[in-house]
Amino acid sequence: MRTPHAAPSPGTDRPMENFPPLPLEEWENTKRTLHRFTQIVGKIRLASMPQMNHWWHVTLYFTTRGVTTGPMPYDDRTFAIDFVFIAHRLVITTSAGVVEGLSVARFHGRVFSTLSRLGIGVDILARPFDLIPAEPFPTDEIHASYDREYVNRWWKILVQVDQAFKEFAGRYTGKTSPVHLFWHSFDLVVTRFVGRRAPKIPGADLVTREAYSHEVISFGWWPGDDNLRAPAFYSYVAPEPQGITQQQLRPDVASWQQARGSHLAMLMYDDMRRMDAPRDALPDFLQSACDAGATTAGWDRKLLEMEDNPE
Repeated sequence: MRTPHAAPSPGTDRPMENFPPLPLEEWENTKRTLHRFTQIVGKIRLASMPQMNHWWHVTLYFTTRGVTTGPMPYDDRTFAIDFVFIAHRLVITTSAGVVEGLSVARFHGRVFSTLSRLGIGVDILARPFDLIPAEPFPTDEIHASYDREYVNRWWKILVQVDQAFKEFAGRYTGKTSPVHLFWHSFDLVVTRFVGRRAPKIPGADLVTREAYSHEVISFGWWPGDDNLRAPAFYSYVAPEPQGITQQQLRPDVASWQQARGSHLAMLMYDDMRRMDAPRDALPDFLQSACDAGATTAGWDRKLLEMEDNPE
């Protein structure tokens, strides 16, 4: 099996710079506003893209400048919506070229007025998903905070995590999701599949049924919410196998936590960022969580995981 991310040369890790502090209480209003911004754009992608398995057609993706929907079809052309976090703007493009750059002010109205001027008519359910308060987007004057410093920190962290998740995904020869931002829960996620169908979940809604139609080990990072008041990395197995919480996690500060009747492997972001080599600690956590899940769930690891390339 491949070893974790190789340690960088002395002086190049700069953990405090690459993994800045992100205390939830200091940017929570901004986070709530930004979360709703991504839901507006994500719902446009949901309405525009053809259905894909596990809801992969609704997610957002990273670019060198921010986050994008990627190209979306509309009649005989395509359009894309990009958050440009290095300039704190929203840019809408069509296959004919760049049309207009938008500030984040009056977000919902300006996004849809611009789409209308482009001749693109997209209808969405214009209220937040699973967020409180659930004020509809067109009338939401509550969430208007945008602290550029903390948005920059959030973005800088996601750049590092995105790279680590992609490297980790590359070690697996089975089906793997893209590394993507789920706008409904505001977490960055990558998921591994073994190829077996999972038992049906009694009473599950359409979204849950499709998301967990097959056995998965999922990995993610989120910036904290009302339930978990600090940023954290996590992993879970669905369906959860017996004995998983008896499996050892790395590094030592990682632990198993109960959540909604199941268990999460968790590594708190602040614990990781304070380590001498956080670039090594994160892949080590991901691999240990995967080892725990794949072993207890009976996945054929020799078949699915890449070994070191022999010389």
